This record gives sequence, structure tokens and C-alpha cells, in this order.
Amino acid sequence: MAFLRRIWNKWQNLLHDEKLKHKIYVIIFESDTPMGKLFDVALIGFIVLSILVVIAESIKSWDTVIGPYLRVSEYVFTFFFTLEYVLRLYCSPQPRKYALSFFGIVDLLATLPLYIGWLFGTARYLLVIRTFRLIRVFRIFKLFNYLNEGNFLLRSLVFSSRKIIVFFLFVLILVTSIGTLMYMIEGQRPGTSFNNIPNSIYWAIVTMTTVGYGDITPETPLGRFLSAIVMLLGYTIIAVPTGIVSASMIQEHRRRVALKCPHCGKDGHEDGAAYCKYCGGKLVN
Repeated sequence: MAFLRRIWNKWQNLLHDEKLKHKIYVIIFESDTPMGKLFDVALIGFIVLSILVVIAESIKSWDTVIGPYLRVSEYVFTFFFTLEYVLRLYCSPQPRKYALSFFGIVDLLATLPLYIGWLFGTARYLLVIRTFRLIRVFRIFKLFNYLNEGNFLLRSLVFSSRKIIVFFLFVLILVTSIGTLMYMIEGQRPGTSFNNIPNSIYWAIVTMTTVGYGDITPETPLGRFLSAIVMLLGYTIIAVPTGIVSASMIQEHRRRVALKCPHCGKDGHEDGAAYCKYCGGKLVN
């Protein structure tokens, strides 16, 4: 009992060792220190290697040669990521907040598939979710400033979403009509692939998007003529969403440029900003 009590006391001291927590926090969560940056670079290296191991493991011809080594490597990587996740919970000032954050959920999901794979074999291939953890590279190389440009693109897409939805519905009606027409033209031939309307609609989508798998092809002159029309129509339709988003981006850019600071004269402020991000002066909206 005395031995167990000593172990329990040491465990309690470890859980409440704020100095140790701070040291681990600086290394794991901060990238401004040499040790923090080294940890993050090593972490990304482990993530890339673990993804390559999962991809290599899916190649059946390699299984007899390096299969056991790949599985051992997978266990080592999973152990490392599990330990890292536990340490993040341990040193985080708000463990619950971290666990429910985007990075916290991704970190947890990166470790679970292997354990689930012990019950359901193919679930371990979900370990490729670790690719999402590569987002941490933004923090290491100070690339979060570029997220503002990503926000600019996102706002442009949201602004043009209604137009894109209307256009998509129009295309959906168009391929349904063309597919039905092709079924009327080709559907009566014996042995044809256009033996029902869903197959014909599938052909219309593949042809209009200029993918052209070639698994379903018309054979009558009228059917080939309709195919040529759909192909030419596809080039025109593909350009429409690009034009919609481009127009929205131009409009968003003009709006940002128009929002200039009356104090320093600089522009490029976020939507709804009340103060200048350069000099701190109040903006006039």
C-alpha cells in the first residue's frame, strides 16, 4: 500500500507540475523558439512519413517484401501521435477547449483509425486523415497572413453562390433533357448502352463536362450529331462559373480598395472593420 501511495502522490505531483507543463507547452504549441520550431518540423516529417507508409501498405505487391516493416512503422507513428495528443491535453491551459478545437479533433482522428482497425481491418487506411495536420506548416513558416487572401476568395465564392446554384440547376435541367433526347434517338437500337434514361443522362454529363470516358457512345448519325452539339455546348458552359466568380472577386476587390483609412490612407481592410489595421485609426464606413 505504501508503494502504491507513493506512486499515486508522484502522479498527482506530475499532473499539477505547472513548470513542467509550461516547458512542454512552449515546445509543442509555440514555434518561435528553436525547440518549438524543431518539434513542429519533426512533427510534419513524421506526418508525411506516416502517410507514405499507409499509401505503400495499400500496394499489395509490396506486402510480401516490406509489409511487416510498414506495419511496425505504422504502430510507431501511431504511438508517437497518441503520445503527442496526450501531451497536448496535459500542458494545455484549457484541455477541453483544445480537445474540441479544429486541430484537437484532427489530432484525435489521426490516432483512432489504427485502433479501430484492430476491429475493422480496412479502417486503418483512414490514417491518411493525417494530411489535415499538415496545416500546421502555416504556423511554422508564418503563412497565416495568406489566410486573408483565402478569406477574400471564400467571400467571393459565398457572394456568387446563388448565381452558381441557379446555373447548376439550369445545367441539371439541360443534361436531363439532352439525356432523354438521346434515349429517344439511340434507345431503340438492340444492344445499345442507352437502354434507359439514367444511363443517357450519365452520358450527357460526361460529354458536357468534356470528360469523355467513352464507355457509352452513340452510333447513329443523329446521335453523333447531338454528341457534337453537346461537346461544343460543354466548352461554353464550363466558362460560366469562372466568369461568375471572377466578377465577384473584382467587385470584392473594389469594395476593399474603396475602404481607405482617412488617417494613413491605406486600404485592404476586412469587411466590417471599424479600425485601421495599420495605424489603429477609426474607419469611416
